[in-house]
Amino acid sequence: MAAAALAFGFTAGSAAFAQDDYPSKPIRMIVGFAPGGGTDIIARLVSKGLSAELKANVVVENRSGAGGIVATEMVARAQPDGYTLITAGTGTHAINPALYSDLPYDSIKDFEPVSLVSISPYLMLVSNDLPVKNVQEFIELAKSKPGEVVMASSGSGGMPHLAGELFQLLTDTKLLHVPYKGTGEVFTDLAAGRTQMAFSDIAAAYPHIQSGKVRALAITSPERSTIYPDVPTLVEEGVEGYEAIGWFGVFAPAGTPKPIIENLSNAIKQFIDRPEVLEQLRILGAEPKASTPDEFLVQLKADLKRWGDIVKRSGAAIR
Repeated sequence: MAAAALAFGFTAGSAAFAQDDYPSKPIRMIVGFAPGGGTDIIARLVSKGLSAELKANVVVENRSGAGGIVATEMVARAQPDGYTLITAGTGTHAINPALYSDLPYDSIKDFEPVSLVSISPYLMLVSNDLPVKNVQEFIELAKSKPGEVVMASSGSGGMPHLAGELFQLLTDTKLLHVPYKGTGEVFTDLAAGRTQMAFSDIAAAYPHIQSGKVRALAITSPERSTIYPDVPTLVEEGVEGYEAIGWFGVFAPAGTPKPIIENLSNAIKQFIDRPEVLEQLRILGAEPKASTPDEFLVQLKADLKRWGDIVKRSGAAIR
């Protein structure tokens, strides 16, 4: 009995020491997408900030494959010691569970939310030569030609696609969804008038709006964007209950000690509002949004239900 107690005391003491000494070696920040994309840029911002706050080396590792699923599963199976983290977004953790019946991870059971990092609204865009001036006129056009007005997206099941599905559900319209292989193709055809409407993140849309090739009718957030303050929200335009916001955040494997999670969360909170970080996020069309682990969990659960319902009601599927 005494030996067991001694062994338990040694184990508990070692764990406590490990947490107090954290971090004592480099931390891996996993990214499920290739370098240069939005997730990668956010991950590098976070890694730089954490490195400074924790006085540790936080190294970004890109493990792209299957739309982020490969990396997400890898982190779900990693040692829960605080030395393997992932920067992930709405897609992998809130949308994929509704799109894939055989997803190799559980967004709730396999992860510890650390902190939100940023939120990103989307713009409702139309071809510049489409004869509509606002959202209500677009709705009237769509209702007069059910199944004929083309909504382009950068791929089935992504946020731009589901933002469009939500729009159709709330406006009782039927658009023809055409998924493309990437954002570039979406804007090529939208600018040429071969498609009529698309939802896009602000960063991707910005140069095309500035060139006058496409127009923004509305934004998907509850409040107007500081980048496009003259663009009304969809709610302002009469689409009651509309909200479609993407987010990025940091997760650790389930079972990571709470003191380590809190340490990481507090570190993110310390650097997220710094001017250089704000500027980088603004370039991405994002806004800083640090949170506690519990707040992040509440957001995740709400979005799992929200996007799960939309996928089910719309019949959206991966093709």
